[in-house]
Amino acid sequence: MATAAPRRLLRRPTVIAVLAVLVVAVGVGLYLFQPWKLFVDQTVAEAAPVAAAPAAADAPAAPVGPTVLATGELITHEHATTGTVQLLQLPDGSKVLRVQDLDTSNGPLLKVWLTDQPVIEGRDGWHVFDDGRHVDLGDLKGNIGSANYPVPADADLTGLTSVSIWCDRFDVSFGAAVLTPA
Repeated sequence: MATAAPRRLLRRPTVIAVLAVLVVAVGVGLYLFQPWKLFVDQTVAEAAPVAAAPAAADAPAAPVGPTVLATGELITHEHATTGTVQLLQLPDGSKVLRVQDLDTSNGPLLKVWLTDQPVIEGRDGWHVFDDGRHVDLGDLKGNIGSANYPVPADADLTGLTSVSIWCDRFDVSFGAAVLTPA
């Protein structure tokens, strides 16, 4: 007879509704926070962009490699972050942001942004990058390693003086760098 009371309790509509809400809440929480990413790193190892070889021996000499337009060193914001960034112009005129030796936490919806906001150390700098203008260079390819992010040809880089590893899910910077002209 002792097992009849819990069975009756589980048949009550209120208990069933509460259990259903809890199951949905856990599902939504797992979707939003993606906690397994705290334990799973994504490593990327893209080579730095290089110039293509001339088509013929008598072709005019093109620049040997990319030109460094600006550089920066990543600082920690919401998550411990290290690495360097370089804004490169390739011989064909296109631009690429190179993130090199990145080491940060993995997370949901991580983006690479060029922004016009100042890089502020500490907690005060965590939320500033979506306050102004930014160019989204796409999803972070990996939270560890080196990768290239093409800059859209029509992007106006005037005034974009910083880079942020931005968590679009929680509107927070994992790390950022001031772009110093080369």
